[in-house]
Amino acid sequence: MLMGTEREAIVEYCIKLIERGLTKGTGGNISIFDREKKLMAISPSGLDYYKTKPEDVVVLDLAGNVADGHRKPSSEYQLHRVFYEKRSDINSVVHCHSMFSAVLSCLRWPIPASHYMIALAGKDVRCAEYATFGTQELADHAYEAMKDRNAVLLANHGLLAASADLANAFNIAEEIEFCAEIYYRSKCVGEPVILSDEEMALMAQKFSTYGKV
Repeated sequence: MLMGTEREAIVEYCIKLIERGLTKGTGGNISIFDREKKLMAISPSGLDYYKTKPEDVVVLDLAGNVADGHRKPSSEYQLHRVFYEKRSDINSVVHCHSMFSAVLSCLRWPIPASHYMIALAGKDVRCAEYATFGTQELADHAYEAMKDRNAVLLANHGLLAASADLANAFNIAEEIEFCAEIYYRSKCVGEPVILSDEEMALMAQKFSTYGKV
């Protein structure tokens, strides 16, 4: 099976999306990119994660042509592809509909450095301009808003996180959802104190090794 190990990992982490409370139903999608083969394995469209098997995961080239698999690929494959085409540091993308990130995305608020763990994504997390799901426009907006970052909010939609591998992309998604919840709850009772750019630069240095999984 083409990209068998990657397809097994995607099945495992799609279940984790549900178990860790990062999405509901069949919402969200996960992909892994093989730079040598120039192929992307991505979760299928609209299939129950608990019923998804490795052979249901679809393998595409960057032109969107199916190289292996009998299912329809996620409608958001362009949202993943844009990062593999334009960011050499990214080999896995996790997109989820986690509650607090989705709330902030509907407000179209970025997530500032109200908690130091935001440094996993950068000095903050921007909110991309709105575009219809599954479109190249959404992919382009996400790419622009995630420059120099490893996560982005998609307006009125959810969260996207990315890294060099799936374990770290998933970890970033989980930690940024935590930061989104902290920011939301802090705003409910007062005005959060935002860490300085200098402190976040220091965090960036520390997070070059700390926080990796």
